[in-house]
Amino acid sequence: MTFWSAKGPSRPLILLVDDEEEILVALTDLLEDQYEILSTTDPLKALDLLRAHRDVATIISDQRMPGLTGDQLLMQARAFSDARSILLTGYADLEAVVSALNQGQVQAYVHKPWDSDALRSLVGEVTQHCLAQRALRTEQALLRGLMEALPIGLVFSDRDGRCIRSNVRDESESGAENEQAHFPENLWPEITAMREDVRVSGQEERLVGEVLTEGEGRSVTRWHELTRLVLAWPEGASRADAWQVSMDRDVTSRVVMESRLRQAEKLQSLGTLAGGIAHDFNNLLAAISGSLELLEDIAEFDEASLALLRNAADSAQRGAVLTRRLLQFGRPREARLSAVSLGQLLPGLTDLLRQSLKKRGVPASAAPCALCVEDVPPDLPLVWSDADQLEMALLNLCVNARDAMADGGTVRISAHVVEQKRTGLPAECCPDRAVALEVVDEGEGMPPEVAARIFDPFFTTKDVGRGTGLGLSSVYGFLSRSYGEIVVDSVVGRGTRMTLLLPVARGSQERVAVPQLQGAKLERRLKVLVLDDEAPVRMVTAGFLAQDGHEVTAVASLTDALKRVDLASPFELAIIDMRMPDHDGLACAEALLKAVPGLRVLFISGHTDDMPAPENGLLLPKPFTQESLQRAVAETMRSVDGGAS
Repeated sequence: MTFWSAKGPSRPLILLVDDEEEILVALTDLLEDQYEILSTTDPLKALDLLRAHRDVATIISDQRMPGLTGDQLLMQARAFSDARSILLTGYADLEAVVSALNQGQVQAYVHKPWDSDALRSLVGEVTQHCLAQRALRTEQALLRGLMEALPIGLVFSDRDGRCIRSNVRDESESGAENEQAHFPENLWPEITAMREDVRVSGQEERLVGEVLTEGEGRSVTRWHELTRLVLAWPEGASRADAWQVSMDRDVTSRVVMESRLRQAEKLQSLGTLAGGIAHDFNNLLAAISGSLELLEDIAEFDEASLALLRNAADSAQRGAVLTRRLLQFGRPREARLSAVSLGQLLPGLTDLLRQSLKKRGVPASAAPCALCVEDVPPDLPLVWSDADQLEMALLNLCVNARDAMADGGTVRISAHVVEQKRTGLPAECCPDRAVALEVVDEGEGMPPEVAARIFDPFFTTKDVGRGTGLGLSSVYGFLSRSYGEIVVDSVVGRGTRMTLLLPVARGSQERVAVPQLQGAKLERRLKVLVLDDEAPVRMVTAGFLAQDGHEVTAVASLTDALKRVDLASPFELAIIDMRMPDHDGLACAEALLKAVPGLRVLFISGHTDDMPAPENGLLLPKPFTQESLQRAVAETMRSVDGGAS
């Protein structure tokens, strides 16, 4: 039979085993006020109870029982239970009990009949011993598991620097009794100095760099955050005699990230500075390039002078492109997505891409890098992207291709349509088609472990001073923001293929004819208001418009513009600078639209990256050419003239 008695879940559990029920009742009455009780008359059943109740602390068993004696029962129980045990025996069984006691199978024995107080005291002592051992084993297991699982090195040492416990190195190894042996050799001076300092301060923390040499003589620095503090010391002893614990945490990734963050903050500061001067710089370029273009049209030059004039104009345009590149590098903006024609973008970018392939600081006799831009298929659809940032992405890829071809070679750019299955695209994109824009070089290629990291910010394989590790990460970021993808296929010794997957703009087949506005100008005379606080830019803009036959009024402020309004002969178009001292472009447009209902507005700006997209007009970046101004004017007036241009 089996009995169960419980009067509190927090009390120790005791198993009583005796083939006489009267004995079990007597023992239960004696102990149930202090313990939870399990009891049975069957020793085999007792083993089952022990397996089911692993928290049994003490077993009190009779020695002489049918089928299984008490010492045999306890011997079998020791195979799976850590419960302490007491045998109840008569004098006739004393020899077997003493043998079991000597073998460690039991912790005590009691003669029948027993003294109640003595038995209760013995049970308490044996039970507390079991519970204390269990608690100690638990603490040891937790400490061992914690030390093994912690991502930091722990070393406990005495006042003389001898290692007591460590999770870094086995104490059985030679020299491991010295705490220094548990740390990298480069850190030993710091460890020794910290041991002495902690005796005074109680706790020390230091960041220490460990320089390691890797393959090909390259060195890397591993950063260690060392923390050392004293543990409790005996009463009457001093802090200098206390045990100490040292913690070694590898914080290389954190230090590198902090360094990258500081670099990013520097870049942000550079971008802020660049943004502050971009407007003025682009105004200067607009005045220079526009004046040169006007000069070429109104004056006659010999061939040499004309070549110099065009060289200056080309340099001004390259300066404008360089400004955009610097701004995009320092202050990446959100993509302004629209339908983009690669058939127009690639030819206009070819000269700049060829310039980017020229290697600076190398002899003219060195192997050059060539560019081959394949013809875009005439039926290639428009892509949903940002034209300016797509140009920057291609420039970055060409520069990387150039640097990968130390012995020269050809960079090939091509485009074709591929099938795809994408979800999460905006309504403007086709989910089943994309345009693959490929940039292929003949360089040294990359092993898989390098190719897997090329889009990580600040990762670069170039020498110091030749790369920041931001070019490809900016390409990846741009594509992520514009629903595109990039696929890398690289073979060591054979080159690299970078494939930009750009979503096709929905309905792009019907819109392919729209870019034919390029080169067209409005075939009628307009009355135009030019509002720009920069006199050189104002003069150039008015000059471009006047050459196209328009009637132009150029002013420097909104006040002057409102004074020139004549409702009897109203302005049809206003060209307004977005940044002016008194009023920004949007405020000026709002005031003029109230004065001249139906007025069409074209905005111009020297720094468009942080400009809000105007809802009531196009935005033309400075510097602009006469042709680009013609296109913008035609596009602005198209809704009025029903598309005629």
